Amino acid sequence: MKQFTLLLFLITAISFANTKKGTPSKLEKVTVYLSGAQIERTANISLPIGTTEFIFDRLSPNIEESSIQISGLDNATILSINYGINYLSKQDRTEDVEAIQEQIKALYERIQIEDHTIAGYNEELYLITQNRALGNASEVVSLEKLQKFATYYRTRTTEIKSQIHASNKKKQDLNTQISDLRKQLNELNVDDKVQTGEIKIKLNSDVKTELKLQITYNVSNAGWFPIYDIKAEKINEPIQLIYKAHVYQNTGNSWDNIKLTLSTSDPNTNNVKPDVNPKYLNFISANSNYRSNRATKNYNYKYNPLVKTVSGVVTSSIDGLPLPGATVIEKGTTNGTQTDFDGKYSINTKGGKELTYTYVGMKTENLPIHSSIMNVAMDTDASALEEVVVVGYRGKNTAATKRVSAETIENRQNAGFVQTLSGQVPSLNITHNSGQPGANTYVQLRGVASADNNSQPLFIVDGVPVNAYKFRGLDPNEIATVNVIKDAEATSIYGNRAANGVVVIETKKGNYTSKGDIIEEGITNTRFEIKKLYTIPSDGDVTVIEIEDYEVPASYVYFAAPVLNENVFLTAKIDDWEQYNLLPAEANVYFEGSYSGKTNINPQSTTEELTISLGVDPNVVVKRTQPTDFKKNAFIGSNKIISKHYDIELKNNKSSAIDLVLYDRIPISQNKEIKIDDIETGNSEYDDKKGILKWTVNMPANNKETFSFSYIIKYPKYKRVNL
Repeated sequence: MKQFTLLLFLITAISFANTKKGTPSKLEKVTVYLSGAQIERTANISLPIGTTEFIFDRLSPNIEESSIQISGLDNATILSINYGINYLSKQDRTEDVEAIQEQIKALYERIQIEDHTIAGYNEELYLITQNRALGNASEVVSLEKLQKFATYYRTRTTEIKSQIHASNKKKQDLNTQISDLRKQLNELNVDDKVQTGEIKIKLNSDVKTELKLQITYNVSNAGWFPIYDIKAEKINEPIQLIYKAHVYQNTGNSWDNIKLTLSTSDPNTNNVKPDVNPKYLNFISANSNYRSNRATKNYNYKYNPLVKTVSGVVTSSIDGLPLPGATVIEKGTTNGTQTDFDGKYSINTKGGKELTYTYVGMKTENLPIHSSIMNVAMDTDASALEEVVVVGYRGKNTAATKRVSAETIENRQNAGFVQTLSGQVPSLNITHNSGQPGANTYVQLRGVASADNNSQPLFIVDGVPVNAYKFRGLDPNEIATVNVIKDAEATSIYGNRAANGVVVIETKKGNYTSKGDIIEEGITNTRFEIKKLYTIPSDGDVTVIEIEDYEVPASYVYFAAPVLNENVFLTAKIDDWEQYNLLPAEANVYFEGSYSGKTNINPQSTTEELTISLGVDPNVVVKRTQPTDFKKNAFIGSNKIISKHYDIELKNNKSSAIDLVLYDRIPISQNKEIKIDDIETGNSEYDDKKGILKWTVNMPANNKETFSFSYIIKYPKYKRVNL
C-alpha cells in the first residue's frame, strides 16, 4: 500500500512538472483605432524538432479570435491556433488600484476588530443581566449593600452600552470610507472580472531553431476620439488650431512605455458594399406598416465615453424650424426626455452609447454619443451640393524660385535648419538677434517691398502655413526642397498674407507633424505615428496626446439671424481645411484669452469653407421688430390678407469696424391657395426659390443701421395657415 501511495505521488509530481507554463511575450506597439485597437507583441522561443505547443498567457480577455496573426515563423509550420479565457489567472492591477484595494482590506479588518469588541461587551452585559439576583430565601440583603450593587450595575451597564455605541459609530465611519473607496474604484473603471486571455499555438519544425515571433490581434474596449482647442487672439489674425487625441483603454492589460499609432479607421464599420436591386411599386393597404427603405448615413461620429450630459436642438431639415415634443432616448434604456417648444433638450447619460431621436412624421435618427452638444436635423434632404475646390497653381519655370537640394542641407546637418539656408538661397536675408550660438534667427526676402522692415515671409511646410518658430525648428535631415516665391506670383497663389514673400518647404515624405510625428495618409484612413513613447493604464481614463498645432489663416465674419436667435455670433472661415486631416469632433473655443464655450467641427461638410463659431459678441446688437403703425390684417371677399413688415436694427458698439452677414426669410407657399405677393426685399440679396434674404454689411465703429423688408400673405379666410 505504501509503495502504491508513493507511485501515485510520483505520477502526480511528474504530471505537475510537465504542465506547460506560459511563454512570456512583450508588448511592442499598439495601433489605436477610433473604436478598438491592434496589439503587436513579440516572443523569443526555442523550437525543437517535432511538434510543440506554446501558451501566451496573461493577455486581454477581449481579444477578437479571428484577428490573431502569427509571423516570424521561418520554416516552422502552424498546426493550430486557439484562444481561450483562463478564469484562474488574475489580471494585473495598477499601483493605484492595488493601494485602494489594500485600504479597503485594512478597513474591513478594523471593522472585524470592532465586531469582536462589541461581542465581548454584549457577553459581559449578558453576564451582568443574568446575575442580578441578590441574596437568597434565608438571607436578607441590607439596604447599603443593595445600593452598592445598584450603583455598580448602573455604572457598568452605562459604560458597556457607551462602548458598544462608540464601536458601532466607528463601524459606520469605516463603512463610509469603504463606500468612498469603492466609488473611487468605479471612477477608475475597475472590472471585477479577473480572468485573462490565452493564445495557444502548435508549431511543427524539421530542425531545431530559435524564432522571434510577432503576434498581432485586435481588442475591444479601447479607442480614441479627437478634440480641438481653437484659439483666436484678435480679429484678422490666424487661428491656432490644436489637434488632440483622447486615448482610452480598458482591455485588462496596461500598455507600458509602448510605441503608439493612431488610426482614423474603424474596423467595426460594415465593409460589405450594398447591392442595388430593382424597386417595384404596388398598392398598399391603409393599415399596412410599410416603410420605405432608407439609405445608411455616413456620420463618422464615434462614441465618446467622457460625455455625461448631452444637450442640443432638434430641427426639421426642410425648413430649419425647431421640433417641439421630439423624443430623445438613450438607446437600450428607459432614460429619455422630450424637446421643449424651441426644440431644445438636455439628457444625462447612464452608460449608453447611442441616442435615438423620434418625431411623428420624421425618420428616426440614431447617433453615437460623441459630444456634449448634439444638434440634430431630422429628415434631411438627400440631395447633396457638388463641391468645387479651387487651388493655387504655379508654373515650374519661375525666375523668383530657387531650390536647395536635400543633399546640400544634409551635408550641414550639425547646424540649425535656418543656418543651412544661409548662403544657399540668394533671395534670403538671414540675420541673428545676437552673435551667440543658438540665438533666434530672422528671415527676410530681398527685393520684397514692405512698409514694415521687420515683416517676415509666409512659411509653408508641406502645404500647411506655420509660424517662424516652427519653421526654425525643422529637422534639416527631413527637408527635400526649399522654394522662394515673391511679388505678384506669391500673392496670386496665397493672397495678401504673402505680401512679404513665401518660403515653401517640402519634406522628404511630406508626412511629418510639427512635433516630428509621422503622418501616413492611406487610401481609406490616416495614421499618426507618435514619436514619444506612452504608458496608458487599463482603467478607461483618458490620456491626452497632442497631434498637431496648426496656425490656420482665417477670415472673421459676424453672423446674425434674428428670426431664429437675437444674438450676434463671431465666426471664422477656414479655406483649404481638407489638408488638416480633421475628424468630426467637439472643440473648446478661446477668444481674446478667455474661454468662450464649445462648438462642433464637421469636416464632412461639402462646402468649400469650414465655418467655426467663436461665440456670441454682446457688443454687436441686433433686434427684429414690426412697426406698431403698420396695417396687418384685412378681408377682401372670401380671402384674408395679412401684411408683414419687419425692421432689423443693427448696432456696432465696438471700437472697430466689423464685417457682418445678416439673414432673414420670406415664407414660401406650398399650396396654390396660399399666395405671397408684394414682396419688398430692400437692398438684400434675395433667393426667391428658398425665400432667403441676405445682407452683407461692413459696419463702422459705434454705428447703427436699419434693414427692412415686407410681404403680403393671401389665403381663404375660413382656413388656417402656419404663419
